[in-house]
Amino acid sequence: MRYRAEPACTHGQPSRAGVLLVNLGTPAAPTAQALRPYLKEFLSDPRVVEIPRTLWWLILNGIILNTRPKKSAAKYAAVWTADGSPLKAHTEKQAKLLKGWLGERIASPFMVDYAMRYGEPSIPAALDRMKAAGCDRILLLPAYPQYAASTTATANDAAFDWLKSVRNQPALRTVRHYHDHPAYIHALAANVRDFWQMHGRPDVLLMSFHGVPRATLDKGDPYHCECQKTARLLAEALGLEAKQYRLAFQSRFGRAEWLQPYTDKTLATLGRDGVRRVDVVAPGFTADCLETLEELAMEGRATFLGAGGKEFHYISALNEHPRWIDALGRIALENLGGWTSEQWDRDSDEGARHDSARRARDLGAAN
Repeated sequence: MRYRAEPACTHGQPSRAGVLLVNLGTPAAPTAQALRPYLKEFLSDPRVVEIPRTLWWLILNGIILNTRPKKSAAKYAAVWTADGSPLKAHTEKQAKLLKGWLGERIASPFMVDYAMRYGEPSIPAALDRMKAAGCDRILLLPAYPQYAASTTATANDAAFDWLKSVRNQPALRTVRHYHDHPAYIHALAANVRDFWQMHGRPDVLLMSFHGVPRATLDKGDPYHCECQKTARLLAEALGLEAKQYRLAFQSRFGRAEWLQPYTDKTLATLGRDGVRRVDVVAPGFTADCLETLEELAMEGRATFLGAGGKEFHYISALNEHPRWIDALGRIALENLGGWTSEQWDRDSDEGARHDSARRARDLGAAN
């Protein structure tokens, strides 16, 4: 096996801890040309589509990649911004804000970066940068509060595949989930309350989570249960009664049964049943993206109003909400335990590194 080339070794170089914020991914542009390689990478992942590989290869390459890129590109174009992909722009801002939050609490050297599981910047490229910067301890922090094999696990797969290609491996930790973390729930509730303070309260709050095939629940994936718990805790934090909120799942693909109830059908039912105002929030999405800005805010609105509803509001994802950055920082700190220090002294550390470098040179080291 060929291992990745190691960064040049400099004796006495400071070591640092790293935090890598990982989100799902985005195409480079809202065009069919850019969508095709992105969708191919995404839909070729066996954790995302769990059907026999040969059959799926024929379907993917013979049908989907010849028809879906153009349709998806039109949807991406509807939400594309001056900063490019909303998902990438928000994730990049979150990483910068997280670095600032941690910088007020960590004295020892550390680094924060971000990556996408599919598309760019890739997980291997980000890990290469962090290793070259002296990170010998790296925390993988997925932007997915609820664990699913098709999200959290596949991000871990990419990181550990990179680790297998490295000769001098850094220590690597992963965050499994934080669907019920008090700071995360507090951030969700604060985000909703901020919106209601400006726009009033709805008749029903619909909490929409990304869907996964029903078969994954039957095979032991905990995602469904974790979404249910998040919804319950958020409702409690907001003081909602059972009749005042709903939970549903969006973004199903193909003909197989997915987790129910479905978001689009729930919105249509609420409209037909005479519910006047619905607000929709997506607790599982920590950054706005195609699924929130187009599928919920645009398609969801059309579905509800078309079914007889009168007023529809989409409440933005956590994005750069101060409570979310605080929650993200707290989650990171808890999982960095022992890797960083509030008492680190720069002068003492620099002196120790100079001594180490001197002893190495005395033993014949070039650097």
